[in-house]
Amino acid sequence: MPVKSNATTESSATASSVANATRAVVQEFLAARLAGDTERLVVLFADEVDWMLAENPVAPWIRPRSTAAECAAQFTELMAYTVPEDARAFVDTFLVDGPHAVLMGHVAGTVRATGKSFAGPFALHLTVENGRITRHRLYENSLSIAEACAP
Repeated sequence: MPVKSNATTESSATASSVANATRAVVQEFLAARLAGDTERLVVLFADEVDWMLAENPVAPWIRPRSTAAECAAQFTELMAYTVPEDARAFVDTFLVDGPHAVLMGHVAGTVRATGKSFAGPFALHLTVENGRITRHRLYENSLSIAEACAP
C-alpha cells in the first residue's frame, strides 16, 4: 500500500484549503449578485481586475472594466438596460480547482429599450486570490444579446 509523504499530504491540504476559500468567495459573489448588493461586490473584487467580456457596442453594459467599482457596477448597468423581472440565470455546473472557479449555465433576459429577448449558454471563469476576485472571464451568446439590442 503506497504511503503519502508529509510533503504530499501538506500540499494536498493546502490545495484543498485554497479551493475551499475560492468556493466560499464565489458563493458570496453569487449571493451578492442575486441580492443586487454592489457594495459587497466592490469588496469581493480586487482593486484591479483582469476583466474579459467581449465588447459589444450595442449593449452598453458590456464593456471593458478594470477596477472593483467598475466590475461591481456591471450589475447595476445590466439592470438599468434590461427588464429585471425577466432576468434569468441558472448555474448547472460549478467547478473549483485551487484559485480557479468555472460556472456554466444558461442566461436569459429582455432588453428594456427594444422589448426583445436574448438567451443562451454561458461560462464564467473567476480567479480568486487573497480572498478577492482578480480575474473575471465571461463567455456568453453575444449574438443573441446584440440582436435583442437592435431596433
